[in-house]
Amino acid sequence: MLMKSIAAGLAGSALIATVAFAQTPPAATDKAPAASTTTTTSASGEWRASKLVGLKIYNDANESVGSINDLLMDKSGDIKIAVIGVGGFLGMGEHLVAVPFDKLKFVNEAVAYSGAATTPANRPASTTTTGAAADRPTTMNEKTTTATTTSKWYPDHAVFNASKDDLKKMPEFKYD
Repeated sequence: MLMKSIAAGLAGSALIATVAFAQTPPAATDKAPAASTTTTTSASGEWRASKLVGLKIYNDANESVGSINDLLMDKSGDIKIAVIGVGGFLGMGEHLVAVPFDKLKFVNEAVAYSGAATTPANRPASTTTTGAAADRPTTMNEKTTTATTTSKWYPDHAVFNASKDDLKKMPEFKYD
């Protein structure tokens, strides 16, 4: 009985395969392929939004006040709000505040350290502390005149003119 079932199954499969191969392919048309929806093949000078999350925020006095936790955009895709995490340790006890995205100033140079330099006597002082290149724009609106092939696709940090205490006093942002 089992052999008859297997034989019937194989015969049915062969019959279906024969019908599928006998069909003629659709006729080729002379239409040109659809135009691509992308506007450019290069995004030189642009920043990746995924790299902005976690970016450190400093105030005008070069004091660290928090970091970007999230970016909120409107229905047209324009980023409107940056959610900043203030205080806490490893995400615990962090106070979230929402600030207008256009109030953040993005900077590509490393934060200048204003404290006294302390280096061991046998080691020379370092001239750079990060890999921030000098040929990148200093603000979001400036354009570079030379193409950079080593662009890291995100700014070094952002500046928001408020102290950490001012941000902690702001109403807490909650996801509804």
